Amino acid sequence: MAVTSEAFGKNLFGENVDLFTLTNSNGIRVRIMNHGGIIVSLETPDRDGNMADIVLGHDTAAEYADGGPYFGAVIGRFGNRIKDGKFSLEGVDYTLAQNNGPNALHGGLKGFDKIIWDTEILEDTAIRMRYVSADGEEGFPGEVETVITYTLTDDNELKIDYSAESTKATPFNITNHSYFNLAGHDSGIAVGQIMTINADRYLPIDATSIPTGEEASVEGTPFDFRTPHVIGARIDEDNEQLAFAGGYDHNWCLNKETDGEISFCARSEDPVSGRVMETFTTEPGVQFYAANFLDGTLKGKGGCMYVKRGGFCLETQHWPDSPNQPQFPNTILRPGEAFLSQTIYKFSVN
Repeated sequence: MAVTSEAFGKNLFGENVDLFTLTNSNGIRVRIMNHGGIIVSLETPDRDGNMADIVLGHDTAAEYADGGPYFGAVIGRFGNRIKDGKFSLEGVDYTLAQNNGPNALHGGLKGFDKIIWDTEILEDTAIRMRYVSADGEEGFPGEVETVITYTLTDDNELKIDYSAESTKATPFNITNHSYFNLAGHDSGIAVGQIMTINADRYLPIDATSIPTGEEASVEGTPFDFRTPHVIGARIDEDNEQLAFAGGYDHNWCLNKETDGEISFCARSEDPVSGRVMETFTTEPGVQFYAANFLDGTLKGKGGCMYVKRGGFCLETQHWPDSPNQPQFPNTILRPGEAFLSQTIYKFSVN
């Protein structure tokens, strides 16, 4: 096990960026920069032991541009969408940036994905990142201190632990926005990979990708991944929900016996390379996004052009627009409370 750090140039704001590399005894290696807490690369073996980088991204910090697709980033203070960029809390109305059509997306114009996190190495196994978001930042109330720990284990698990505290009641919903392609980040379209999601229900959306408030059964729909399905098998079916999002970009309501327990979320497999990724989380939902909005014009690592559906995201989360939908799992973090969350990505071969 080893953790190293090195300079990684400057970000789009001209700030100095550091890159941290975690390597386990099996040769799996993950590189994370303190700009946005971004997972820059993740190298895992195929069934023959050949290593490949399985996350989409860029070669330099400055290429992680404002308004980009959030490759590998920490998303906060509120991941996903808030309808019309507005919510009310304790009798006060709040207005956020409308940076996704009429809605607020992923924490605003300069969310957690675009700031420098104070980062320290924890012995030989992990790094810890810390950021204090000011009261009123991006329109949200309360000063919020967030701590994220990335740990790479010899069991081939990448663990992401989140904790946060706030000085005022505030919406809080944090996630990681890595795009995975288990055949390799530069291998093109990923819809031939196989997905399983542990969810009986999902959240239908309107034409602006805001949940309607309904929790719909996946039974008999293209959203039923309770058993393994090839991602692309049903993604272009004549279905209003798929049409609204251009494919999969919805919240699945994870099956949980106990709220807040760490439990199975999803299993992803590339049948050609044999790479398998299992996802576990304490969160009540996961946004499965099939990279519908990549279009082949964005240059990634090594000059690769990232094509439509050239990867997929499994954004473990509380549910979108929760501040406006009180029937959804609570996302209000109050003074004196501690937000705690864990997501694990476990790698193997088949």
